[in-house]
Amino acid sequence: MRRLFLPVLLVLPLALAGCSSLGSKDEDPNVYVDAPVEKLYNDAMDAMLAEKYEAAGRQFDEVERQHPYSVWATKAQLMSGYTMYLRDRFDDAIIAMERYIQLHPSSRDTPYAYYIKAISYYAQIADVTRDQSLTEKAMDALNEVVRRYPDTSYARDARVKIDLTRDHMAGKEMEIGRFYLRTEQYTAAINRFRRVVDQYQTTTHVPEALLRLTEIYLALGLKEEAQAAAAVLGHNYPGSEWYAESYGLMTGGKRPLSNTGGRGWFGRQVDTVTNSVTNIF
Repeated sequence: MRRLFLPVLLVLPLALAGCSSLGSKDEDPNVYVDAPVEKLYNDAMDAMLAEKYEAAGRQFDEVERQHPYSVWATKAQLMSGYTMYLRDRFDDAIIAMERYIQLHPSSRDTPYAYYIKAISYYAQIADVTRDQSLTEKAMDALNEVVRRYPDTSYARDARVKIDLTRDHMAGKEMEIGRFYLRTEQYTAAINRFRRVVDQYQTTTHVPEALLRLTEIYLALGLKEEAQAAAAVLGHNYPGSEWYAESYGLMTGGKRPLSNTGGRGWFGRQVDTVTNSVTNIF
């Protein structure tokens, strides 16, 4: 079961009055009869907590159908959408959350609706070899949660997922860049790898992007640009495998004497290219 932030007010059971009139616990849960809102909502919550998400969704819908003007009907709308998320019906969950946001823009539970919408996109992020339109939508939706509700637990979780999403998007750029590199479309490859360095500086893909730029610039005979890329790599990622490989490229196959990257060849290059690197990247 997915573990998500669930507002306390949505999981508190309603006080049951006159329980003897609510019917037997053995009655068919798929047959709906008029019932107090307390029973309908509590039965729905019981089903959801028991991970019977389809039954829970039907029962939350019944709360809204039978008691459309109850405050619990509003909460049931949100919970019905949440059960769609739990059933991997992500598109339906997004539609349900957008409906809730439109109908209840000032509700205290609206931040949760934005959050469920965002993670419904996030759950659909494809691998880096496929189209990334949903990745971009996930990024937009997660950023909206942070922008609207920066001090909430939803925003804290969204920030973590934003970092992961950015890394994923950088991975897609790397995948395309490698293809261009293999097919010797160097200009297109440079554009992809530079985008990783410029736009995704905090991701795990930057060291490799700098190495690939070093390789391409050397292949094109652009030694100064290659030195700049290698120097940035050596200065910022001295202990990485990409540093060792770029060092070898620039020194005729020699390996670095240490992992400090502070002085020696890379250190001198860092000193000499510091003022010009911004013109290259």
